[in-house]
Amino acid sequence: MSVSADVAWAGKVQDCAHQASVVAAVRQARLERVEERQVEAYLQAGASWPAAYNPAIPLVTPWVYGMKLRDVKANDLAAAWREMCLAQ
Repeated sequence: MSVSADVAWAGKVQDCAHQASVVAAVRQARLERVEERQVEAYLQAGASWPAAYNPAIPLVTPWVYGMKLRDVKANDLAAAWREMCLAQ
């Protein structure tokens, strides 16, 4: 890989990591039984990712809340998201 390709890949890895952090936080909110309509406010209060990723919260929330709770508990949704993101 060239230097610019390495930099681009590093940027993509960082981007996917932030997206996965959002997914992990939404998953945790679900496990903590935060109401779906309150997730965005709940997560923005203590976000560990750049504010530019906050618009992903309302996009990811229905995906996580649409799953059966046992599936949310049993699966590492952040890892799955990261893998999907890096594959694109």
